[in-house]
Amino acid sequence: MPGVTKVLVVDDDPVIVRLLRVNFEMEGYEVATAGDGQEGLRSVRADRPDVIVSDVMMPKLDGLEFAAALKADPMLASVPIILLSAKAQTADIDAGLDIADDYVTKPFDPLELLDRVAALL
Repeated sequence: MPGVTKVLVVDDDPVIVRLLRVNFEMEGYEVATAGDGQEGLRSVRADRPDVIVSDVMMPKLDGLEFAAALKADPMLASVPIILLSAKAQTADIDAGLDIADDYVTKPFDPLELLDRVAALL
């Protein structure tokens, strides 16, 4: 029997983190969280998740820098990343998709996000 799928949620907004945690756990995912990109990198290296959902605008290390750091590390480059952001301009989305595997704009539908995560797995 395969193990439980691990999702890492990286966001500095506790409301978003709580919403995502509840939705993922209801679908049977194991959820880890981090409050910024630096904490996210430590978490990924310590306990490699199956997929990452990361905000873009965060302190210390933003989502684009976080995703770029992961993709630059051969040991972590294959972990799928979905960026979640209020930045919805075409240029922002294109910049995100240059680094990450998917890009979802806020406000978002939690069920759509679950579908996108499942599609990447």
